[in-house]
Amino acid sequence: MDHSPVSARVVAKVVLIVAAVVAGLYFAYLIREVIGLFLIAVFFAVAITPAVNWLNHRRVPRWVAILLVYLSIAASIFGIGLLIVPPVVNGVTDISDDLPGYVDDLRHNETFRDYDNRYHITDKLREQAQELPNKLGDAAGTLRDVTVGVFNRFVQLFSILVITFFLVKDGHRLLDFLYQQAPPERARRLRKIAVDISDAIAGYVFGNFVISILAGLVTYVTLRILGVPFAVPLAILFGFFDLIPLVGATLGGILVGIVVGLVSFPVGLIVWAAVLILYQQVENNLIQPYVYGRAVELHPLIVIAAILIGAALLGVLGALMAIPAAAAVQAVVRDYWRFRHGEEPPPAASEAPAEAG
Repeated sequence: MDHSPVSARVVAKVVLIVAAVVAGLYFAYLIREVIGLFLIAVFFAVAITPAVNWLNHRRVPRWVAILLVYLSIAASIFGIGLLIVPPVVNGVTDISDDLPGYVDDLRHNETFRDYDNRYHITDKLREQAQELPNKLGDAAGTLRDVTVGVFNRFVQLFSILVITFFLVKDGHRLLDFLYQQAPPERARRLRKIAVDISDAIAGYVFGNFVISILAGLVTYVTLRILGVPFAVPLAILFGFFDLIPLVGATLGGILVGIVVGLVSFPVGLIVWAAVLILYQQVENNLIQPYVYGRAVELHPLIVIAAILIGAALLGVLGALMAIPAAAAVQAVVRDYWRFRHGEEPPPAASEAPAEAG
């Protein structure tokens, strides 16, 4: 059998390609934080594009519409802060002053008194209550450190907002330029993929927001019925935690349950635990499958796997972005499957989402 010798040019070409790939991967590793910021900006741009388009279609200049959306988000965050921070600060101060009295009141409950006689719970609580002011001082120092860290992230946040601004404003021009570089059939496929990804991300963000509002309303009504103070900030806190897939509602429910237990033990705590379990079953089995099914069309198993992978890679941020990222991968795989089997992709319902860039 004849073996044609490998020319030095082919060997050099292979070596250069391998070196270029390795150098590209290493360069991507060096700028991984910049890539992360850009991906976050892309996600944010797609999420706010429907609101920007809505204003833009009502003859509001696109750059003004983007700034109005930014201001609305900032005002919402500031308003939530006003609702949560002052009551929580005052409530923590009041609890630190009144906790010894709460401990004594627990002794009047017959059920708790039986457990207290066995395990000396009130003695331990009194010790902790006496140390609480010192711990609050330590917590204030920790909060100061966290605040400094937040300000150190301001530059990154500003960068994300600037990138998002230009993506929303001129992203459709960039996409049109990229489409023009491809053959017509491939350009049509790329446009369909972009629309699918944009619809999935926008639908997921909107659906997750609606679910969190519902969770907050259920929490508020329950706390008001139980007569628990700080119902509004606690409801907002629970709704915020509910944004985190899988574990968010459980973590928020535990925090709310601690407050409920201090105010109404054991009846209030039992009622809250029952409401929390019932609501989680309804949300996980009825609300989320319906919302995510319509928004991203993902199987629940894929959703769980995506969330676990995202959380392992990027923590809470990864868990939040896991579902739309999985939807994006699914859109690409679905297009490839249709192409391999010669199927005709359905026409895009709207080209507007592609403007997210």
